[in-house]
Amino acid sequence: MNKPEVVVYTGAACPYCERAKMLLERKRVSYKEIRVDRDPEEFATMLERGGGRKSVPQIFIGDHHVGGFDDMSALDLEGKLDPLLAGKPL
Repeated sequence: MNKPEVVVYTGAACPYCERAKMLLERKRVSYKEIRVDRDPEEFATMLERGGGRKSVPQIFIGDHHVGGFDDMSALDLEGKLDPLLAGKPL
């Protein structure tokens, strides 16, 4: 089973973005970081993919919109993040 691509939309001086990246790094998960504060087109893509959510980070694992850091942390505490990162559906 292929591991899904992890995409983290971030912005400047964002402590929740840093926490999200640290959690992924602790799990040894590679991710693609997209700075939406530097690219209006990527911000528009984030809005479209995230159902209009404007806050950062917005985290996607494959086609699954996780949400922000708090959402990803909650998945981790529930034991659902690792299977999702491994490509298993929730």
